[in-house]
Amino acid sequence: MAEARKIYVLNGPNLNMLGTRQPEIYGYDTLDDIAERMEDAATRAHVEVDFRQSNHEGHLIDWLQEAHEEGAHAVIINPGGLTHTSVALHDAIKGISVPVIEVHLSNPHMREPFRHKSYVGMAAKGTVAGFGAMSYMLALEAALEL
Repeated sequence: MAEARKIYVLNGPNLNMLGTRQPEIYGYDTLDDIAERMEDAATRAHVEVDFRQSNHEGHLIDWLQEAHEEGAHAVIINPGGLTHTSVALHDAIKGISVPVIEVHLSNPHMREPFRHKSYVGMAAKGTVAGFGAMSYMLALEAALEL
């Protein structure tokens, strides 16, 4: 039997606080709720999801490189606030061959002007934003089509 395709789902700073941090913007779903729904959908699609979260930029970079080294099918990344500041994440994405899909719960373009620029989005294959927790499921659908 062929080895299952693996999709990394990487989550950046403060996403461990979902469900309690500004629910009027990010919703009431926790990261565990989202992970559970993604794992259920991945099982039905015969793929594996490797769901991770860190408040540290370097961990996200290490995991992007790991996805490359392991031959992952795709990476879905919600870089949180690093979206708008991290040239290092941009460079890490540009340096790997795995397609990367940026995901956001809110629509950054409807928020403060400093959130309108995404260094991650400039390097990613595409972006899904503004659909709350469903953004992750839409990104998974896109990843499965790659």
